[in-house]
Amino acid sequence: MQTLSTPSIAPEAASPLLDERELSKLHWRCRRGLLENDLFIEKFFHRFESTLTRRHAQGLNALMDLADNDLLDLLLRRREPSGEQDTQEAREVLGMLRQSGGATAVHA
Repeated sequence: MQTLSTPSIAPEAASPLLDERELSKLHWRCRRGLLENDLFIEKFFHRFESTLTRRHAQGLNALMDLADNDLLDLLLRRREPSGEQDTQEAREVLGMLRQSGGATAVHA
């Protein structure tokens, strides 16, 4: 079972780094209406911006398809990804987001 806090990609799964235009578009796509989500996302970009790949962009785009409250539940570990967001790419990026935001386990 893969741990969520591992931000590295296995060499066989490596993909090209995002260029400046792709990174800018991705950052714009990640703007949210909920401040808590924006804080996680801004810390994520601050920490990982120079190392983001197209694979990371796929995972992040999948997570951005969620409603704000559903995304926050994932970030705060209230639940785990399911459905279209339950991919290796999305889980990897979710681990990076959680690591950036300093989220701890939440038990309901």
